[in-house]
Amino acid sequence: MKRLLNYTSIAILSAIVFAVGATDVAAQKKPVLRKKPVAKRPVVPAVPVYTVDTGTIIRARMNSALSSKDAAVGNTFRSTVTEPVYSSTGVVVIPTGSTLTGRVTSVKKAAKGGNPGQIDVSFVSVRLPNGNVRSINGSLTDLESGKTKSDNEGTASGSKMKNRKIIFIGGGAAGGAVLGAMVGGGKATAIGAIIGAGAGFLGEKVLKGPEAEVKSGTEFSVYLNQAIRMPRFIETNP
Repeated sequence: MKRLLNYTSIAILSAIVFAVGATDVAAQKKPVLRKKPVAKRPVVPAVPVYTVDTGTIIRARMNSALSSKDAAVGNTFRSTVTEPVYSSTGVVVIPTGSTLTGRVTSVKKAAKGGNPGQIDVSFVSVRLPNGNVRSINGSLTDLESGKTKSDNEGTASGSKMKNRKIIFIGGGAAGGAVLGAMVGGGKATAIGAIIGAGAGFLGEKVLKGPEAEVKSGTEFSVYLNQAIRMPRFIETNP
């Protein structure tokens, strides 16, 4: 009897050892899933940007005509930059040939009593020849307000622009628009010499004054009310 029990115990122990061995073999044959290495993304270097200071002057030329007779608030127009604009460190960020977009902010039609038409505008964006567009906050000013260079002459002084609202105003010998300065919200007065034959309308109190007609090709300047940050201008390949 004891011998039978010994055989039975040996058989059970053998079965256990066999089962454990089979499990180990199965575990060894089970494929090990390895995570694929994550590809590292290339590091793109940051593009350096440069500051164009508040008060910088941008020279421009009208691309189309604008008249107080039919212009409306919200109308947009375009003009072409005629001189490169530099950052405070002397880097060209807005090249010649860039396009400024302006918006009409107020219009006053010519009226009897010799009152000329007036157009107030602002400048909201610049588009570079390579297609890049940048929002700006610019105001109309005259050609003598400053220079586009990056030295101390590169901006119009704050005292010079203080209480000075520049608009297009009807006048001139040919009846076209000239720049007018409204000081402290007062009556518009011509910056240019509106005298002689060109100033005849000022003495006419019955006749209607001239409309402000800004012809295509008219040159003026834009005063930056806020600094902007832009990368160095680089031409794109055709």
